[in-house]
Amino acid sequence: MGTKKTNMRQPGCAAKWRLKRGESSIGRILENTAWLLGGKGVGAVLSLVYLAIVTRTLGPEGFGHFALILSTAQVIGTIVSFESWQIIVKYGQAHVQNADSERFGRLLTFCVVIDLIAALTGCLIAAAVAFFAGPYFGWTREVAWQAIGFCAILLFTLRSTPTGILRLFDRFDVGAMAETVVPIVRMAGAVIAWLTTPTITAFLIAWAAAEVLSGLAYWIMAVRTARGRMGKWNKRRFLLARHENEGLLGFLTATNLSISVAALTRQFSVLIVGFFAGAADAGLYRLAYQLSTALTKITMLLSRTIFAELAKVHAGQTSQELKKLFRRTNRLSFVMGGVVILLIVTLGKPILLLMAGPAFEGAYPLLVLLGIAASIELIGVSFEPLLMATGHARTSMTIKLLNALFLFALLAVLLPRFGPAGAASSNIVAALAAFIAMGFAARRYTRQARRAG
Repeated sequence: MGTKKTNMRQPGCAAKWRLKRGESSIGRILENTAWLLGGKGVGAVLSLVYLAIVTRTLGPEGFGHFALILSTAQVIGTIVSFESWQIIVKYGQAHVQNADSERFGRLLTFCVVIDLIAALTGCLIAAAVAFFAGPYFGWTREVAWQAIGFCAILLFTLRSTPTGILRLFDRFDVGAMAETVVPIVRMAGAVIAWLTTPTITAFLIAWAAAEVLSGLAYWIMAVRTARGRMGKWNKRRFLLARHENEGLLGFLTATNLSISVAALTRQFSVLIVGFFAGAADAGLYRLAYQLSTALTKITMLLSRTIFAELAKVHAGQTSQELKKLFRRTNRLSFVMGGVVILLIVTLGKPILLLMAGPAFEGAYPLLVLLGIAASIELIGVSFEPLLMATGHARTSMTIKLLNALFLFALLAVLLPRFGPAGAASSNIVAALAAFIAMGFAARRYTRQARRAG
């Protein structure tokens, strides 16, 4: 099935892109991670301030209800998401190298349509959760509607596709700028809500505004980047993308299931704690989770940059180069994991008390436990990107699914006996199990690739 190839607007762009590939892969990973950390670093600092405003204003129970709404929206958003940015990064490589703007445009349009369908599906799920599970969380009908509205706004920002465009063209710097919109708007909104109407509704409006403005920033920058590199999008006959990109539907399904399972093993724990232990304990657990996530944010950032680089190496270089990059990223993540654990143990409690006050002191043991679990994920951060980039997304999905079932079994045993501490401990055990399984699979496929090469 042939398609007409159109030239890039900038004639030297393909050559520049190929030249960049000759640079150090580990150098690009560090550079791109640094750009992401720049955006996230601003967010981490501001998050300590606006979370302090929210926790001190709402108190443990009020913050618990606020946290349950946020977690519900994030879990639903992650479950229905197809992570289209990974599709663009993986399959867009060939279209960029061939300057094939028609196929590239169809791939982008296909991803946008998929994201819209996911958003509509998520809104239906949000309505069901809000009205059927809401009473168990202590939500009134008004709070349930607020939860549905926040979920809808979060889902329809459609940030995954523009994120993929920016990462495909190594514009992590531009993505970092768009990312900083979220903490800045949250900060401004939290201050306004605190000074005017310090209620859950006001803080939700501030968080929703941050998502909308950040989404607009991502789209504006992504459209400019794509048109400057590949010309005008071809939106016609976008369903041809299924045939033009071999294995697209399988990869799409695998990423959706993999990310959905990831949500169940992270955010879903907050909902389970709230369901069984109440809003106040859910608030403590959520605060500890957010702080541990802030201190281990580099896990997610490294995973994204490593995936983008591994996809490029797999597409255009030898299996020996792939194995060399994998080995070097493993060493890097091991050192970072140790540093993060040290930071959590030494700085976790002072930051917690400074931010939220003595009323939230009970969150510190949870912070240490969840921080250890997140650090284990950091140490094994390169395992999943390798599997995804080399076409073994189904293996990654299977491991995550089994690990999620293992986590639920642990929660069923430990949560009733030990409360939130039992839930946090369950995450450590599950993280260790996932680390061992993912590490074994990743190393097996690198050995196979080397023998095949």
